[in-house]
Amino acid sequence: MPGLEYAHIWISIPICSMYLFAILGNCTILFVIKTEPSLHEPMYYFLSILAITDLGMSMSTLPTILAMLWWEAQEIKIGACFTQLFFIHTFTFLESSVLLAMAFDRFMAICRPLHYSSILTNDMIGKIGLGCLLRSAGVVMPTPILLRRYHYCHANVLSHPFCLHQDILKLSCSDASVNNIYGLCVVIITLGTDSVLILLSYILILHAVLGIASREERLKALNTCFSHVCVVLIFFVPLIGVCMVHRFGKHLPPIVHILMADVYLLLPPVLNPIIYSVRTKQIRLGIFHMFRQSPSL
Repeated sequence: MPGLEYAHIWISIPICSMYLFAILGNCTILFVIKTEPSLHEPMYYFLSILAITDLGMSMSTLPTILAMLWWEAQEIKIGACFTQLFFIHTFTFLESSVLLAMAFDRFMAICRPLHYSSILTNDMIGKIGLGCLLRSAGVVMPTPILLRRYHYCHANVLSHPFCLHQDILKLSCSDASVNNIYGLCVVIITLGTDSVLILLSYILILHAVLGIASREERLKALNTCFSHVCVVLIFFVPLIGVCMVHRFGKHLPPIVHILMADVYLLLPPVLNPIIYSVRTKQIRLGIFHMFRQSPSL
C-alpha cells in the first residue's frame, strides 16, 4: 500500500479480522446445513455451494496479503502469480454462476411450486454445481496460458497485493489484443449473461407474486428472495466498481484501486453469512442450536 508501509501492522488488524470472520462465518453456515436435517433442501444446498465459493475466494488472496502486511513481502514468483490469478477469477465467475442457480431456485419455488421438488433433486443440484465449476474454470484456463507467452519489459509492479488479469496485462510489452478481446468476451458471456438472467428471473418472480391475492402471502414470498437480492447486489456492485476504476480511473491514486479490489474480494465472503444468518430463520435457529450444544461436547 503506497505511502502506508509504516502502518501495515495496524492495517493488518481489520483486514485479518475480516478474513477470520469470512472463514468462520462460511464454515458455520456449512456446519449448520450439514447437521440440521431440516435444511437439507435445494435452497440450502445452493447456499452451501455459495459458502464454499466464498471460502475459496478468501483463501485465494489470503497468503499474499498476509505476506505483504506481516512480512513485507515484495515479490511473487510468476508461476504462483498465474496460479493465484486462475483461482481468483475462477471463484469470481463461480460465485456469479451460483447466484444465478440460486435465482433459478427462487423462480422454481415461487413460480413453479408443483414442479420444484421433482426438478431440483439432489442429483440435479449436483449437476448444476459441477456445471458451474466447469464453466468457471474452463473460461479462465486460457488466461494464464496466454499470459505466459507474453514478454514483460515494463516495471513489474502490481497495483494490488494479489494477481488480477488486467493488472498483469498492463505490464506486458507484447501485443495483448488477444487477451483483451478474450477477457471482454468472457465477462460478457459469464457475468453479463448471469446478471441479465438473474434480473429476468426476478421480473418473472415479481409478476407471479403480484398475482397472489393475499398481501401476507405476497410478503412471505418476497421475503424468501430478500437475502438473495442483497447477496447479488453485494457481489455485482463492487465488481462493477472495480471494472470502472480499472477502465476509467487511471488518474486516481493507487490506494483507490487497492481499496476497491479489497472490497470486491472481501465484502461478499464477509457479508453473505451475516445476511443469511440474520434473514433466514432456519439458519439462525440452527446456529443457536449449535451454540447450545457446544458446552456439553
